[in-house]
Amino acid sequence: MFCGSRIARCSPSIPRAVGRRASSTASPVKSPIVAVLFQDIDPPVINGVRKPRKPGGYQDSGADIAYNLREKGINVVTPKASPSDRVHEGWCFSDTDKGIQHAVQKGATHLWANTILFNSHPLQASKNLTTIAPNLYVIGQPPSLVENFDDKAYLNGKLRERGRFTLPRSWIIKSSDDLDSIIRSIGRYPVVGKPIRGRGSHGVKVCHNEAELNQHIKALFQESPTVMVEEFLSGEEATITVMPPSLDRPEYWSMPPVVRFNHADGIAPYNGVVAVTANSRTISDTEMKDSAFTELMRQCAQVAKIIGATAPIRVDARRFEPGSQFALFDINMKPNMTGPGRPGREDQASLTALAAAAIGWDYPTLLQNILQCAQPLDMFRKYRSPF
Repeated sequence: MFCGSRIARCSPSIPRAVGRRASSTASPVKSPIVAVLFQDIDPPVINGVRKPRKPGGYQDSGADIAYNLREKGINVVTPKASPSDRVHEGWCFSDTDKGIQHAVQKGATHLWANTILFNSHPLQASKNLTTIAPNLYVIGQPPSLVENFDDKAYLNGKLRERGRFTLPRSWIIKSSDDLDSIIRSIGRYPVVGKPIRGRGSHGVKVCHNEAELNQHIKALFQESPTVMVEEFLSGEEATITVMPPSLDRPEYWSMPPVVRFNHADGIAPYNGVVAVTANSRTISDTEMKDSAFTELMRQCAQVAKIIGATAPIRVDARRFEPGSQFALFDINMKPNMTGPGRPGREDQASLTALAAAAIGWDYPTLLQNILQCAQPLDMFRKYRSPF
């Protein structure tokens, strides 16, 4: 079924209390004790779809976070007394109930949720954490926010209804639909087929004709009963990291754009295959004079504000064609947070770290500023969707 147009123009309805609440209750703890969590739990099946799990559960970026915070003088507890800076293991606690309890027992006041969250996750559901929830802080998104908005089709649809955002045309296709009929209705190629709950570039492919799209959708149906097809955006690609309110800056704001190049078959490759430092850069002052970038930054900050993000989000966008406006095509609730510092990690700056460098923040300073956005666990548990 057809589910979108290039530009959605509706009257926005923004839950202002969400933004105020995030800024007024950002972590007041002067000397936080941080424990980083990694993904040790398989995400559940949500509406028939399971989000792919990353091999290693983000222990690589978790180790980068823990190591660099410690180097910056932040008190970081680890499951292993003296983890090696040359390996990922030993720096992060499992995100299971047992693993979180271990972190708390070691004195953690702040849990950095470098993992995939959902409503049944222990951070939301564990009764063992209930009594300490007002005094235990979390760096990340509320689990129910992630469960709702990791669904690309759902979030894009709500943005069309509620805000003034530029989005690509899209089709949501279910395995029970008449696939041949829908494909024939698309008409113009190339298009992009992708999962509605994806990770990185997993399952994302540019399809140049009906036969190629048919084959790719059937392959995606092996993982999910619902897939998304979008018009292919042929112009320049950019990504924006949006920071949430903090004690220092009580509003949502966009970091400078990072542009992507050297695409593989029309898609920016996953950073685990090609380091982002090899195919991404921040824009120049001259490029920033292009009003399309200014408008993109405004729209991205508005997305974060509408959903009530409590940690950075990253929005991927691309021009419809060279010189045109940008369209938002992927909103990531958990941006990759790899960064340099540990031996052998010199080229592991994430897209968010590249954007931070453009405003004078090195990777450890970026982490410190994200740490300021920590929220009490009981507030995370009370999060309610604005939709």
